[in-house]
Amino acid sequence: CAGFVYALSNANALIVSGQAKRVMVIGAETFSRIMDWTDRGTCVLFGDGAGALILEAQENTGETTDRGILSVDLNSDGRYRDILYVDGGVATQNTGFLRMQGKEVFRHAVEKLAATAETALEKAGLTSEDVDWIVPHQANLRIIKATATKMGLPMEKVIVTVQDHGNTSAASIPLALSVGVAKSQIKPGDLIVTEAIGGGLAWGSVALRW
Repeated sequence: CAGFVYALSNANALIVSGQAKRVMVIGAETFSRIMDWTDRGTCVLFGDGAGALILEAQENTGETTDRGILSVDLNSDGRYRDILYVDGGVATQNTGFLRMQGKEVFRHAVEKLAATAETALEKAGLTSEDVDWIVPHQANLRIIKATATKMGLPMEKVIVTVQDHGNTSAASIPLALSVGVAKSQIKPGDLIVTEAIGGGLAWGSVALRW
């Protein structure tokens, strides 16, 4: 689920280091392949989807008004592996199933998502008051609302699409960005914070100027 944020960071690093001038970042998931359809705690939450974003090099001034990725914050902690994972292993002949401890995931998600978003903003010399839009990983509405509340941001500043396609993991952020642009919510110059958490646990955030 945090894969798209990590991929944005890698793409940005390639551009900043001069190894690439233009990078397409793709988030795609087919959760239908790893769903245990007898587990109603997971199979009703997830969906298949794909989305992409293109990053392109440009000369910036180093100011917070620059367009593009302003800062990144990435984290992981293997102690929490067992609360969200796909079972099976190297000897498994069939595709494993997604396993999740929902209450534990919720508890960690709200705390860690708010913290990583605020850290990314701090690295960029910004605060939550500067944010035009939060574009979160579309885990579920409770997590999205609780994270916005913890950051002191109204839901009017949050792009929500989970009701349309469920949790599409790494695809959910590019899908939400696409919807936000299509609806003329996201405009050039807007400050956006994306944040995500997923199996590992791995979580992170990117602050960017659209």
